[in-house]
Order: sequence, then structure tokens, then C-alpha cells
Amino acid sequence: MSEIAGHPGATAVVNESYSFACMRCGHGWEQSYEIEHHIDGDGREFVQYVVDGQVVPSPLSRPACANCDHHVVRIMRPGRVASARDAAHQQHRTPPAGSAEAPAAGGEEHHWHLADLLHVFQRKAS
Repeated sequence: MSEIAGHPGATAVVNESYSFACMRCGHGWEQSYEIEHHIDGDGREFVQYVVDGQVVPSPLSRPACANCDHHVVRIMRPGRVASARDAAHQQHRTPPAGSAEAPAAGGEEHHWHLADLLHVFQRKAS
């Protein structure tokens, strides 16, 4: 089998991204991976997950939160953390109709909570 340029020993490379949310501290992040498919000396297939040229553990095995190092992490399809942040950001910046409150001051940093990240997953009552 031929190797993939820039990926020594790889017979195929797939790019995948995931969103993660820590169920302990609420930290959310997204990560893209290059998944390299290889064949070992005995002819068995195996994969390596690569981020920025470094082989890393599979994000599907036991992900750890970069904020608190806890291992109770929800794995979601890509874009979920960004869409949750955008929705929460819009919710915090736009006052409800008829409200006399002004939007948050520009440049104010928002501390993300688990509820902010998971808000978009909640179903609305019919």
C-alpha cells in the first residue's frame, strides 16, 4: 500500500472534529483530529489520532477536561460548543423586549457555566 504524503506509514488519513463539554466544571472546547490509518507488521489495521503533528490518545476513549482534568466529558458533533456560546452570547447581549437593562459592557469576559453550554440541547415544551 502507498503512504500518504506528510503522514509516514499512513495508508489513509481522515479529518474529524468533536465538541466536548465537561460535566464537572462546564468547560467547553472543540478539537480537530487527523486520524491516520496504518497497518502493523502483522498486517493488522490500527489508527492514530494526531493533533498539530503530535500523536494523542483517542478522544473517544477517556477524554479529560483541559480546565479541571476531570473525565466526565460529553462528546458531541462539531460546532456544538461554538453554537452554544453564540446563543448564550446573543442571549446575554440582547435584553428581553421591554427591558430597561442595557446590554453587557463591551469587552466584559463571560465565565461559561455548564448550563450555558448545554442550553441549546434543552427541548422546549410544546
